[in-house]
Amino acid sequence: KQRTTGFAMQSFFIGFGAVVASLTPWVLNHLIGIENSTKEGNVIPLTVKMSFYLGAFIFLATVCWTVFTTEEKPPLPSTQAKHKQPLSLGSMFEELFTLIQKMPATMKQLAGVQFFTWLGMFCVFLYFPVAVAHQIFGAVEQDSPLYTSGIEWAGICIAVYNGVCFLFSGLLPRIAEATSRKTTHSFCLLCGGAGIISLLFVRDQYLMLFPMACFGIAWASILAMPYSILSHALPPKNMGVYMGLFNAFIVIPQICAALGLGWVMLHFLHNNHLLAVVLGGFSLVIAALLVPGVEDIGEPTNHNPTYTSSNQQLTAES
Repeated sequence: KQRTTGFAMQSFFIGFGAVVASLTPWVLNHLIGIENSTKEGNVIPLTVKMSFYLGAFIFLATVCWTVFTTEEKPPLPSTQAKHKQPLSLGSMFEELFTLIQKMPATMKQLAGVQFFTWLGMFCVFLYFPVAVAHQIFGAVEQDSPLYTSGIEWAGICIAVYNGVCFLFSGLLPRIAEATSRKTTHSFCLLCGGAGIISLLFVRDQYLMLFPMACFGIAWASILAMPYSILSHALPPKNMGVYMGLFNAFIVIPQICAALGLGWVMLHFLHNNHLLAVVLGGFSLVIAALLVPGVEDIGEPTNHNPTYTSSNQQLTAES
């Protein structure tokens, strides 16, 4: 019953960390005084490079901290497990293939939602900073001060939507409890999609902050609600494997975008980075429209007759 809150806390900490990361180039430039320039033909400002190095160091340090300080208590071996023969590589793949064949309906339905969600997110992640520099700040050359200012302001915008994610994640469990997880997720995706599409009409850097706030609402839900919905539909003994497979629904759309967006940009969008970002907004809207078709068996409502039988089945399997 605490899974929605647990995944919302995941959004909370991701949003908080991303706010700090997004503001780092601005802090290095304006508060510490490191020159924010693109000299000697480098198109990446020095503050951005230093932020990446700092982030890499912190990332490695936190991983090491977790490894050396967090105690993991393995489950006690059952009688059945003691007499079970060790799995060979072939039997492991056979078991994995069997689990894929028996994939719960909820997970299959969420696949479409995740595909369009992360296709849209990748469009924003990939093209948003450059779109701000060119379309909002009017930069023509990548080594111009306008381009550097645009990239810097994009970092501020990213901090804003992650800040909203950080704050809004605390409200997600209450909103989901008052409505439903599907309604909450669909609404949040629509907010994010509408916000990104509205950038097509925004030309003032400060007006961009409102669409970014809407996008932050979607980001908070993306990091929590699909996992909360899915976790109730999985057999407990196979939850780890299925959660790992669920990550494929995040990776596959990004691979498709990485392979195909360049061709779309060249032949249809005329290398307009803002149009690519807006395309991501429409993708989020499509994902929102697919959410009502997902069966949330963990939602104890009168209009969900499969809740009782499905949970009894999961209990029996566990």
